[in-house]
Amino acid sequence: MRKRFGKCVFDSETRELVRGKRAVALTPKALSLLELLLERAPRAVSKEEIQSLLWPDTFVSEANVTNLISEVRAAVGDPSSRPRLIRTVHRFGYRFQGKVDEDRVEEVSAARPLYRLVLGNRKIPLVEGENILGRHPDAQARIEQGAVSRRHARISIEAGRAVIEDLKSRNGTFLRGRRLNGSAVLRNGDEIGLGAVRMTFRVFTGPASTEGLSQDGSDSIPSTDSTDR
Repeated sequence: MRKRFGKCVFDSETRELVRGKRAVALTPKALSLLELLLERAPRAVSKEEIQSLLWPDTFVSEANVTNLISEVRAAVGDPSSRPRLIRTVHRFGYRFQGKVDEDRVEEVSAARPLYRLVLGNRKIPLVEGENILGRHPDAQARIEQGAVSRRHARISIEAGRAVIEDLKSRNGTFLRGRRLNGSAVLRNGDEIGLGAVRMTFRVFTGPASTEGLSQDGSDSIPSTDSTDR
């Protein structure tokens, strides 16, 4: 579902936020928080509920929620000093008070390329800016396998150009069958290897299929080891 508010459009299927004509990079948990606030608008959501939904079975401090709220406000252009969209409900939580409409425009800037990593039958969305690949909980492409480091590699997307680089991973990052030493520009159809895990980099110039996207916009495969780099 696509929801429009102010100068922004949030697409819950592709897990993307577009502000004006540019995609805005957000961590997976910040995207989930924005989606939650939009779904509940104009009702308030308690801090306890946010914590339980975003960090199930894990204790986190209220500072984690506060930091995510700051990230979302910055992404949608809502100053913390005088918020117009996301209001703090004293001693309770937060609520989205801006006007929210379902977006019925076919596409926001339909010619804007969409970038994906294809891993098996899953498509992992990549956003403008930095995309971390690895086992870290906040990685854009989360891959829970012991051969993959927590922060294994990075794909940076800017001005229609995608660049991949290894982040000193234990088992190396491979592009077109060769181990990376430094950074390299990605092309549509390139095979990427994170250790023994193989995936394909794809560029779509029209609406991209969302089949196989996981709920948080990242991807996981069964863990075989918990050893870190």
